[in-house]
Amino acid sequence: MFSNTIHALDHEIIDLTHAQNEDAIHWPTLPQYNFTILQRGFTDDLTGEKLWLEYNSFEMAEHSGTHMDAPCHFAQGALKVHEIPLKKLAGPGVIINVKSKVENNNNYRVAVSDIQDWENKYNKIPDGAVVFMNAGWSRNIPTRHLYSGVRTIKIPLRSYPGWHEDTVDWLLKNRNIHVIGGDTPSFDYGQTTTFPVHQLLGEYNIPGMENVANLDSIPESGSIIYVAAFKIYDGSGSPSRVFATVSGATNNWSSKCLIILMGIFYCLY
Repeated sequence: MFSNTIHALDHEIIDLTHAQNEDAIHWPTLPQYNFTILQRGFTDDLTGEKLWLEYNSFEMAEHSGTHMDAPCHFAQGALKVHEIPLKKLAGPGVIINVKSKVENNNNYRVAVSDIQDWENKYNKIPDGAVVFMNAGWSRNIPTRHLYSGVRTIKIPLRSYPGWHEDTVDWLLKNRNIHVIGGDTPSFDYGQTTTFPVHQLLGEYNIPGMENVANLDSIPESGSIIYVAAFKIYDGSGSPSRVFATVSGATNNWSSKCLIILMGIFYCLY
């Protein structure tokens, strides 16, 4: 088991999230992210005094940018976003690096042998793990057609790696997994017609993560990963701030001072 206590001075916190903006990756049939500035400037509407004030509105699909798929996304009666226990959205990070295999096969699917290779190197996957595929795919984010194939749902044109359903089935039957996902538009590979991994995660009530960022910035073993999903009532998915903590990585004094100041500010306000 992993500790629920974070000792800020002993951990580096690493962001694994793409920013939400007009270029955020989303499934082509869903609405694009829309951000509207409602107020940004000086106003005397509040007190009669000139004060700087900003507020905005935004609209977006649940399945946009770095986001969580709730189990109900492909499984009738499975857990919706607001029903997923918070303790199921964090756990020891397990990063399955398949970048070398993806180089020659954009539609590579993580195999059971990739899991076995990880365990041969780092020991058995710990209970409650958050297991992410690192395909190196985030490098394609600025070029949408390279990241998700093209702006279409037509199968012959979709091309990106994912998980093999046999691998996910093996993981769910033999290991205690909290979350499965990766750095691609879907945890099913681009050429799928039936989305079997989505269906499996729904059957087992396991959340999935898509479009995760910066997986090269954390070790393949030894981090704790957190999925801070927006708690949407009845939601089938949720944009999420995903981050990892790595023990012993924050050792310089300036970083420690920054964390202390942030803590003081939080307590005061």
